[in-house]
Amino acid sequence: MFKNTQDNQRLEDELDKNNIPDHVAIIMDGNGRWAQKRHLPRIAGHKRGMETVKTITKVASDLGVKVLTLYAFSTENWKRPHDEVSYLMGLPVKFFNDFVPDLIKNNVQVKVMGLIDQLPAQTQKAVNDAIKDTSQCTGMVLNFALNYGSRLDIRMAVQKISQQVADGQLDVDKIDDQTISDNLMTGFLGDLSDPDLLIRTSGEERISNFLLWQIAYSELVFTDVLWPDFDKSVFQKMILEYQHRDRRFGGIKTSK
Repeated sequence: MFKNTQDNQRLEDELDKNNIPDHVAIIMDGNGRWAQKRHLPRIAGHKRGMETVKTITKVASDLGVKVLTLYAFSTENWKRPHDEVSYLMGLPVKFFNDFVPDLIKNNVQVKVMGLIDQLPAQTQKAVNDAIKDTSQCTGMVLNFALNYGSRLDIRMAVQKISQQVADGQLDVDKIDDQTISDNLMTGFLGDLSDPDLLIRTSGEERISNFLLWQIAYSELVFTDVLWPDFDKSVFQKMILEYQHRDRRFGGIKTSK
């Protein structure tokens, strides 16, 4: 325990507090494998993963991250076994019931993007209540991607832009990158729409239909750590890795 405290303090000391990514997005992967390694049902991994969300939310907020976007449930996850999907749909209810008071205390605002109206009624209520209850918070935005898929996101943006053109509200030759960004589900984040850092846990190195437009110039960091084991020290290491990257956004840096 003492060594872990020392390690955390060392990592904190190494972090450049002036170079914390504004927007961190995480593909939370490995809940099922974490449970299977312990001969537990997959839902035990999801339950433990929910506790990790609470931990990392607080850590990110304390570090000064402005937006934390978490890939909670994709449009493809409906293909999973019925019992597992039912459990996952119940998690937001328990999570928000337990955690919203802490979020308010820490000035964290909840946002949710995805096809929320297709979720079970109880899940929709929990989501909408959390958004409402934290609407006056002005600190970090905790943004859940729930029933979200990036191809869906882009397709819906194209449809909205096409309708604006059809209605005479927008000229075709005026469509630019900003037009597209504004019409994506992350548009409400404004200048913070694009993640500076994308993390994926569990050792998988793919994007899985997540924020495909938005991560064009994000730094991607992959870790073998399973999501339920992802803790403060691992998150700090991911931030350090980001700080060691040379972000050029397609250009080059000239020496002074």
